[in-house]
Amino acid sequence: MDFEGAKKYTLKRLSSELNDKLHYHSVEHTLDVLDAVTRLAKMEQVNSHDLTLLKTAALFHDLGFVETYNGHEEASIKIAKEVLPAYGYSPEDLKVIEGLIYATEIPQKPKTHLEEIMADADLDYLGRDDLYVIGQRLQYEWQLHGIVSSLREWHEKQLKFLKVHNYFTKSAKKLRYNRKQENIKELETLMCVKK
Repeated sequence: MDFEGAKKYTLKRLSSELNDKLHYHSVEHTLDVLDAVTRLAKMEQVNSHDLTLLKTAALFHDLGFVETYNGHEEASIKIAKEVLPAYGYSPEDLKVIEGLIYATEIPQKPKTHLEEIMADADLDYLGRDDLYVIGQRLQYEWQLHGIVSSLREWHEKQLKFLKVHNYFTKSAKKLRYNRKQENIKELETLMCVKK
């Protein structure tokens, strides 16, 4: 598998073709998920072949945004299936990557250990100190797309999402669970102040 070639392809397309209204679903988000999936896969002791599949899925998981906002996972899978055989990915590899991309769809429903790693990597920031910085990008993106109309509505959605979200892997729980609980408490305090 020519991972570096596939990486170059995706980053070039994301950099040149993403809509400028995508403040969260950006090249930066893709690279953040790539970092998170690499870290979690190593902690979960994934073999090198599966690590390459995870890293590839991280690169392709939001590439569908170059074609559509709603249903971008389907578009991402379609692009991956069209492009990756030229980079030496087998039909079996493509099937795994398809499942990994679907594992990022909200609500997340991973079916395998690798899909759990991918799902956790995609939402890694929920349990980090930069939740508010990254969340602000999503809030702005959603405002531009008419999904939220006010800061209060955004905070309500974010708090509700944080409360129902669960990490799947032991490693993500170990790394991110405690900070995620702190983020929930901070948001609850913020919501009380704003009432």
